[in-house]
Amino acid sequence: MSYRPYQQILRRKSRQIRVGRVRVGGDAPISVQTMTNTPTEDVQATIAQIRRCEEAGADIVRVSVPTPESTAALRQIVRAVEVPIVADIHFHYRRAIEAAEAGAACLRINPGNIGSKERVREVVKAARDHGCSIRIGVNAGSLERHLLEKYGEPNPEALVESALWHAAHLQEEDFHEFKISVKASDVFLAVAAYQQLAEACDHPLHIGITEAGGRRTGTVKSAIGLGSLLWAGIGDTLRVSLSAEPEEEVRVGWELLKSLGLRHRGVRIVSCPSCARQGFDVIGTVAALEERLAHIEQPITLSIIGCVVNGPGEALMTDLGVTGGGAGTHMVYRAGRTDHTVKGEAMVEHIVALVEAKAAEMAAAQAAAAAAGARKQAAE
Repeated sequence: MSYRPYQQILRRKSRQIRVGRVRVGGDAPISVQTMTNTPTEDVQATIAQIRRCEEAGADIVRVSVPTPESTAALRQIVRAVEVPIVADIHFHYRRAIEAAEAGAACLRINPGNIGSKERVREVVKAARDHGCSIRIGVNAGSLERHLLEKYGEPNPEALVESALWHAAHLQEEDFHEFKISVKASDVFLAVAAYQQLAEACDHPLHIGITEAGGRRTGTVKSAIGLGSLLWAGIGDTLRVSLSAEPEEEVRVGWELLKSLGLRHRGVRIVSCPSCARQGFDVIGTVAALEERLAHIEQPITLSIIGCVVNGPGEALMTDLGVTGGGAGTHMVYRAGRTDHTVKGEAMVEHIVALVEAKAAEMAAAQAAAAAAGARKQAAE
């Protein structure tokens, strides 16, 4: 977190659960989730997609298991990937039991369409027996009939009542390893529901704007909705729901967290929108760098500014920076100070090399610190 008071976000206090090895809630970092879109029965395609999501930074991945064949495939999938897998269950409670037996770390159920209280009890037993957590997934599009009759339409009160009603069912079974979501595609409805739920309980919350749309429109809607919640300290894990590849959901989720200083991973590029003063092609340079530096995991800030109006000032606040100059020669900054110049035609390759060297230096320092900590712990 920043030391500047105006950049502080006070997170809501929530209970902590585990989704496999990932802690959710409490003081744990806000985790980033996505969901596969390959047929789960296609084991190799699903594993390949999950691995791409892992490379993009996914902490948790959800997989749909609507058939006995898909839960059979899940057994192979969970053993081939690093991230914890959430089994997405709708309608067929037996799929939840099978998924727990197959090694799922969490069961996502919508109790409104899972069936009777007795069936929910069986799902809870399977979760307990196999060390699974549960996500209660309430959705504005599948609210219980009695709540629709009571409220006339999906509204924040209906979503919250549904969530707490189902949470009470789990608590009656003395099961507390669960998180809750109250999603809607309407930003106003989703945000209001999460705000009310955050005040009504201390359960960890999975936040998201469901069915947000395509890459551009969905990113904007998610930034508005999730950004509002995160800024208010609400949210313990999130998914950005886009009609796009799941890796893109992960990248957008990370950018949201990085923009608010809630988590730091990879290169954060500060770049100008470009104008007639630019000394090089800012748009093309940034696009190339985003692609070339996508593999970097260490948190590094990089400023790419087309001219000297704001370039030196932005470079003061970034690890590395470039400011456009005249005659095709541009200034490179390290830790806010002028360091050397680079020609335009060599700039992208040069910046990539600088960032990769900085990342390697940081990784080595982290490894050394971890080794020193291990030696100290062994000595004690």
